[in-house]
Amino acid sequence: MYNFCMTLSSHAERRFLRATASLGYSNPFLPERIEWERAALGREYQESAPVWSVSVADPDADLPNIVRIYQKLEALVESLHGRLGAASDLQAEDLAAYEDSVHALLYQRYYQSFREAGGHAANGRWQFYKQFLADWNRYLHAPGTRFETGLHPAHVFACFHQIQRAFQSIFYNIIGSSMPAARLRASIWQSIFTHDMRRYRRTLYRRVSDFPTLITGPSGTGKELVARAIAGSRYIPFDPERQEFAGRPASKTVDETFFAINVAALSPALIESELFGHRRGSFTGAIADRRGWLETCPPLGSVFLDELGEMEPLLQVKLLRVIETRRFSAVGDTAVREFRGKLIAATNRDLRVEIRNRRFREDLYYRLCADLIRTPSLREQIDASPAVLEELTLFMVRRVAGDEAEDCLGEVQQWIAKHLPADYAWPGNYRELEQCVRNVMIRGAYQPVTANDAEVGDGQEDGFPANFRAGKLKADEVLAYYAALVYRQTGSYEEAARRLGIDRRTVKTRVEAYLDGQQKC
Repeated sequence: MYNFCMTLSSHAERRFLRATASLGYSNPFLPERIEWERAALGREYQESAPVWSVSVADPDADLPNIVRIYQKLEALVESLHGRLGAASDLQAEDLAAYEDSVHALLYQRYYQSFREAGGHAANGRWQFYKQFLADWNRYLHAPGTRFETGLHPAHVFACFHQIQRAFQSIFYNIIGSSMPAARLRASIWQSIFTHDMRRYRRTLYRRVSDFPTLITGPSGTGKELVARAIAGSRYIPFDPERQEFAGRPASKTVDETFFAINVAALSPALIESELFGHRRGSFTGAIADRRGWLETCPPLGSVFLDELGEMEPLLQVKLLRVIETRRFSAVGDTAVREFRGKLIAATNRDLRVEIRNRRFREDLYYRLCADLIRTPSLREQIDASPAVLEELTLFMVRRVAGDEAEDCLGEVQQWIAKHLPADYAWPGNYRELEQCVRNVMIRGAYQPVTANDAEVGDGQEDGFPANFRAGKLKADEVLAYYAALVYRQTGSYEEAARRLGIDRRTVKTRVEAYLDGQQKC
C-alpha cells in the first residue's frame, strides 16, 4: 500500500491538479484566471487576451486552453480514480485537491446540459441528475477507501446550476475586452459568490440574499443590466427526489421575479405605495388593498430601486428599517410583514456628496455599501482599450439590425470615424452609442447634443438648428433640447436643474423626451 502523494506519480501531475483546483474556485473574470490556466498547461498554454471576455464577432468560439485543460483533467481524474483504491494514509490536503478536481471535471462535463435544460420549462429537463449522481458516486466513493466528501451531491448540482447561469448572464451581456469591463464582470461575480467560493458553497449561499447591493455609475452604463444579472443568478435548492429545482416554479422567468421601481419617475406617495403597498382608504384614491413589491417579491426574487439617490428622506428612513429588520408595514396598516427577497439599488449620484449636502442618510449608505458595484463609462472603456468601440458598435448593430447587421456595420463605423472626434466623450455612454447606431441606420447621420450641433452631422439643414431658426419648434421642444444640452455639459441632473432654475425631475423628463424624439426621427 502507498500514500496519495505517491499516487500522484509525477510533479507535473501534482502541479496540474493544484492549478486546476485553484482555477475552479477563482473569479473567472479576473486576470488570475489566465494565470491559473497558464500554470495548469505550462508549455501547452496558448497565448490569449489578458482578460476573459466574449468575442463579439464569434460568441460561440471555443476557448482552446479551457478545452485542453478539460481533456487533460478527464484523463488524470480517471487515472487517479483507478489508483485511489490502493492508496493509504490519505492526507486532507491531497483529498481536497482530488475532490476539487472532480468538481471541476463534473462542472465542465455537464455545463452544456445545464445550459440546454435552462432554456425550456418541460418536465423532466433535469433528469441528467441521475447520470451526474452516478459520476459523483463513482469518483468520490472509491471502493476500498474511507473517502468522504462531506458535500451532498444535490447541493453541488444546485451550485453548478447557479454558476452556469451567472456565467452566461455576465459573460454574454457585459461586453468589452477592456480592463474596466473585466473589473465590472469580476465585481458582479463577487457580488453573487463573494471572494471565497468555497466558503460560499459551505454556508454563505444561504445568507448572501440578506445583503443589499448598491450599483453606482453614470447614466446609460447598464446598471439595470447588472441588477438583472445578479437577480437571475440566485442560488436555487435542488430537490433530488422530484428532480426539480425548488422555490422558483418552472413557469416563472427571471423577469417575473424581478420588481423594478424608478424612484426618479414617481412621486414619493406612489413610490411608497408601489414599494410597501397600501390599505383601502389610506389615502384619496386607495379604493382597494394593494400588495407592494416588498410583499409580492418571493424569497428567490429581487426588488430593484433605480435612481435611489432621488428618494425622499422619509422614505429613506422606511427603507433603512427594511434593510435592518427585513420588516415593513403597508401604508395605512399596522400589521408587520416580512421582506424575503434581495434588495438591489442603483444611482448615478455620488452618495457621499449627497450625504454632505444632507440629501441622503449616512446610515442608509453604510447599510448599502458593503456590496458596491461601479459601472464604467464608455469613455473609460475606450481609453483603456480603443478596440472596445468597434466591439460595442458591432454588438449594438447586431442587436438593432438583426440579419442586416453586416451591411449596416460598415456604414455606422464610417460615419463615426468621419464625423466624431477620436476623443468624443460619449456622455450618454452605451445608451448614446445605441442611439447613434439607430440614427445612422435610419437617417444616415447622428446629431449629438452639443453646443456645436449645427456643425456635427452630414451638413444637411434638417436638424434642430434649422428648425429653430425657421421658428418651427414648440416651446416644449426647445426646453427639452436645451435641458439635454445642459445635462450633457454638466453630466448631472442636479447641476442642470440648478443652472436652468427648474426642478431636477423636470430636467430628467425633458432630457428623456428629447432622446425619445431623436429616436423617432
